[in-house]
Amino acid sequence: MATHQPPENATSRFSDRVADYVRYRPGYPEGVLTMLRDRGWLKRGDQVADIGSGTGIFTHLLLEEGAEVFAVEPNTGMREAAEAMLGHHALFHSIAASGEETTLEDQSLDLIVSAQAFHWLDRARARREFTRLLKPGGQIVLVWNVRQTASTAFLRDYENLLLHFAPDYAQVRHENVDAEALASFFTGGVFGKHVFANHQSFDFSGLRGRLLSCSYAPAEGHPLHEPMIEELRRLFETHEQNGSVTFHYATEVFFGR
Repeated sequence: MATHQPPENATSRFSDRVADYVRYRPGYPEGVLTMLRDRGWLKRGDQVADIGSGTGIFTHLLLEEGAEVFAVEPNTGMREAAEAMLGHHALFHSIAASGEETTLEDQSLDLIVSAQAFHWLDRARARREFTRLLKPGGQIVLVWNVRQTASTAFLRDYENLLLHFAPDYAQVRHENVDAEALASFFTGGVFGKHVFANHQSFDFSGLRGRLLSCSYAPAEGHPLHEPMIEELRRLFETHEQNGSVTFHYATEVFFGR
């Protein structure tokens, strides 16, 4: 398997982004859950780990399906946000651990999901851990909302803004997990893929929050922060229609053993 080392601050880099992450990150289309149900991978009472569960966006969907969910998240602020939203749920378990060392029991899981998080993991160590955790026949599902960077004039300009103002944007993009990396992760190099359409629309305040929810966006106090926000406002004023702009995503779902 090809060597992959996540950034040293992979666990901590979202700590000052939690509020914006909760409010402005996209959800996931119903088609994703329908696919999991139809294939028999997600049934009421199944034991599921959500690896890198963050603020609980995908965890919530799994709980709604009647699964018992172990939400594995190393970042304290994001984990506490999920606990505040989902802590009342009897089938929700908050696990303060990494995806490479989950502390869960051997062969205890029917399904492992990682939504918008797998690119932060050390893949070789995660593969060993997932192999340890899954019951025979268990499935792995990786999900990303992929911004369609060239689909509209606004999104092309937004991508250029990130390339210009976000110093480590290229380094941490989830697109760095390519087909070769996935083939080396899944058994026998065999995996499937489904794609679903998704979108979000924002006024300027929402657009600003969506940008600042990203770990690579310079935060307040950084010398690039104010120029970035000024350019963001210019983009919004150029492209808004009826007071909003739209993010188009392809929600990509990869699955295998």
